[in-house]
Amino acid sequence: MAQPSQASDNGLMWAMLLDRQGGGSRIGWDGLTAWRPEQGLLWAHFDISEPGPERWFEEKSGLEPQIAAALLAEDTRPRSAPSRNGLLVILRGVNLNPGAEPDDMVSVRVWLERDRIFSVRRRQLRVSSEIRAAVEAGEGPVSPGDFLCMLVERLVDRIGESVDELDEHIDELEEAGEAQGIPELRAQLSDLRRQTAHLRRFLAPQRDALDRLVRQPDPVLAEADNLSIREQADRVQRFLEDLDLIRERGMVAQEEFLSRIAYQQNERIYVLSVVAAIFLPLTFLTGLMGMNVGGLPGADTHYGFTAVTLLMVGLAVAMAWYFKRRHWL
Repeated sequence: MAQPSQASDNGLMWAMLLDRQGGGSRIGWDGLTAWRPEQGLLWAHFDISEPGPERWFEEKSGLEPQIAAALLAEDTRPRSAPSRNGLLVILRGVNLNPGAEPDDMVSVRVWLERDRIFSVRRRQLRVSSEIRAAVEAGEGPVSPGDFLCMLVERLVDRIGESVDELDEHIDELEEAGEAQGIPELRAQLSDLRRQTAHLRRFLAPQRDALDRLVRQPDPVLAEADNLSIREQADRVQRFLEDLDLIRERGMVAQEEFLSRIAYQQNERIYVLSVVAAIFLPLTFLTGLMGMNVGGLPGADTHYGFTAVTLLMVGLAVAMAWYFKRRHWL
């Protein structure tokens, strides 16, 4: 079997005829246009960042206008929408492209009928390439419902990996509380909470979309497909709960760091206050003895300076002893 190219053919990443036994063969634009249901299960994957697919969807795909518009939309949220002729599913996957943040989730739109599958992207998503590789190895989907289950399972697996990484990161931040500087930890915690919020923003509607598929089964999906999707919906719900826990742990850790900063500041202010209290009477005494007026005691003796110095040292020791006894020092 010929190895499909990663490059798009005017927006068509690949089109394949699936043999419903796990394998398939590749066709191009001409084969896609000439396809008939009796030829086999069709799967076409499009990159709509290029102009070719838009015209094809609107003029030659045979889809209802609202379905074509949903597949070509600039921005989407996860949802599932049964239609008279098939099933529209829009999901989000973790962005694993080089230099991208995982929480910048990539949209994948899928249209499922009994005899054809259209998947659409604007940015690269590895899951589609993995399914294509499975088809090439003879281990691909055998039905539209099986394709959706395979897609959802791989998307959820990547989400689970990202949630696990966030959980490990919050563990490291909690353990590094003493070793790292507070400002650095606060910056990392803020970034962690931002990633958590972004992931949760799309996971909640994704869970709802999968729940709707389970509650309102479509004829395209077999009973086994519904069970598989229900399991993935439960996993997404667990990931949402994990994200909520990570967010709460981040808030607690941030409050702890703020309390630690306040404690350190109070401790330093306390030390300064004690030192100031000890030196206050000494300052008064030096100010009093430094007046240029007659009659100051010890001014006419060689032992005056020594006597005043010993008096000040004794007074400082006495005050330090008093503070220590009162547990102020």
